[in-house]
Amino acid sequence: MALITGKTRGGADWTPTFAESIDTEKCIGCGRCYKACSRQVLGPMDIEDEENYTTRMVMSIVEPDNCIGCAGCGVTCPKGCFTFTTLEA
Repeated sequence: MALITGKTRGGADWTPTFAESIDTEKCIGCGRCYKACSRQVLGPMDIEDEENYTTRMVMSIVEPDNCIGCAGCGVTCPKGCFTFTTLEA
């Protein structure tokens, strides 16, 4: 299984990790990941809590095809909500 890889500016091998999912139970809706992503991959989503009759905002992956695999969203996430995947060449 060969993975898609690239090179850093310094010539080191680099394997992009693409945002696959966000754990909405962990997400606090702080928006740090949203601000870190320059590719408009993420967007807010409202989740309704039927037990407490409340609504809370969390982040969701709205444009997965725009992801370039930088993992900046996951690096900025204070709760570790992101799951990433690599791609086969």
